[in-house]
Amino acid sequence: MIFSKSYIQWGMIIKVFLTSLTLILFIIVFLGTYYLGYAGGYNKGIFDTQQSLASYTEISITGVPTPTFTTTPDVTTLPKVVSPKITWGGPELWQEVNKKRQEYGVNPLNQRDELCTIASIRLNELLELEELDGHEGFSNLSERRPDLNWIFERYSVIAEFLAMGGETPQETVSLWNNTLGHKKLLSGGEYVWGCIYAQNTFAVAITAY
Repeated sequence: MIFSKSYIQWGMIIKVFLTSLTLILFIIVFLGTYYLGYAGGYNKGIFDTQQSLASYTEISITGVPTPTFTTTPDVTTLPKVVSPKITWGGPELWQEVNKKRQEYGVNPLNQRDELCTIASIRLNELLELEELDGHEGFSNLSERRPDLNWIFERYSVIAEFLAMGGETPQETVSLWNNTLGHKKLLSGGEYVWGCIYAQNTFAVAITAY
């Protein structure tokens, strides 16, 4: 019985030893494989990074455009048509209107500052609209600007004459002269006072009596 127990104990010891040795070897192999894989991946990552950096550096250098310097050609050599610059305004148109009135044998208009206030307001409104408004802004001006009511109360009649598109003061006068309703600006002897504002071919003439 004693021999049998010793045999069993040594067998168990050997079995435990072999099991432990197998586990140790497995761990060593696993750690070795993990280390080799990690080292290989790390080296490959460094190599790929270096390759990417080298490639990026090459692209950034060769991809930078070479600066070029050009000179602006002379305006006279440009093939496009340049619209004539509008340099005339209210004073020039005022002279042409009174000149035409004298040709019709009626009195020239005398300027009144309060009528110039209305002409200035209306011209700015039309320039902002970039078109004529059919006298809408003039017809309701006294309602929109109660501070100007005294001007409308001062005169029996205040009239507005509009024009747009005339390249010269003479052409603008011609536009009025060839329109029946607006011709009164040039031939109406009843009008005594007035003021004219003009800019960028927009023209506003305010007359009164």
